[in-house]
Amino acid sequence: MIYLASQSPRRRQLLEQLGIVFDVLDVDIDEVRAEGEPELEYVNRVAREKAGAGFIQVAAVAGALVIAADTEVVLDGEVFGKPRDAADAAAMLARLGGRTHRVVSVVWCVGAAAEERAVSISEVSFAPFGPGQIEAYVATGEPFGKAGAYAIQGRAAAFVSHLSGSYSGVMGLPLHETSQLLHRFQRKWTSNAGSSPP
Repeated sequence: MIYLASQSPRRRQLLEQLGIVFDVLDVDIDEVRAEGEPELEYVNRVAREKAGAGFIQVAAVAGALVIAADTEVVLDGEVFGKPRDAADAAAMLARLGGRTHRVVSVVWCVGAAAEERAVSISEVSFAPFGPGQIEAYVATGEPFGKAGAYAIQGRAAAFVSHLSGSYSGVMGLPLHETSQLLHRFQRKWTSNAGSSPP
């Protein structure tokens, strides 16, 4: 049985696009970057902790496989998490405007016999914002709960002048990498456990 350790509706919708049948787990992980922790290591650690916390919940289920991901926006070595409030969202967007930032997404699959990860790094360029554009976008409420204070699949699509990498990865779950990860993981599962993949 496959489980997604996430309450994100975006990740659920994306995983459904792969035609995978899964259940959802609710996990609560402190997403705090340690001082001096490189951004990729931070995203990797959080994704792995989510997957591990999810697997603890279903370890007794034969063949359980847990998928978890973390996605963060990075600019000038700073990780832009979810905005605390409207002022924080506006400040993040102001810094992203007219610049190119990276979106780092790490996916982990964890099972009893093996674990495996995939990494997706994309570059997103925002056009400069016009007068009042940031305030109008923040007022829609869309930035809240989103890394970097924007949703590329929503109204923020109008800000993106160029994308190099994975569109679904920027949304929160890189589908190509996740699909390849599941194939690799299931081969490893079969090799290690001598059983059929979940």
